[in-house]
Amino acid sequence: MNPRQVADYMFNQDYFSQWMNIKMIEVKENYCLIEMPIKKDMINGLKTVHGGVTFAFADSALAFSSNNTGDAAVALNCIINFTKAGKEGDVFRAESILVNDTRKTAVYDIKITNQNNELIAKFVGTVYKIGKKVTEL
Repeated sequence: MNPRQVADYMFNQDYFSQWMNIKMIEVKENYCLIEMPIKKDMINGLKTVHGGVTFAFADSALAFSSNNTGDAAVALNCIINFTKAGKEGDVFRAESILVNDTRKTAVYDIKITNQNNELIAKFVGTVYKIGKKVTEL
């Protein structure tokens, strides 16, 4: 399978990403660009996007980029910095780029922006390569 086919295979089993209405914009080896509309049930008590939603969106980008070679990897450590509050009606984009790759781990930078290309959050995710194929899980 090519990277897009692996990401689509994962997405078809990922009911949480489906619930978030994530759309795959671009998928290449160790890279993805995804998009998500912000809906009412993603808003917190301060009328902004719940931080957990933003984190989960970035985590989905990490999953689709770090597994799309077909070799399974799981999150080992993730750090997020929130830079701007999102609002209902926004459209978030997450771009995941591989920055370091070793035999057992890899590090990805993920930038989350809104429809105006304003930075919403910066996420760094480290994954652990578990030694299995995505299709074996």
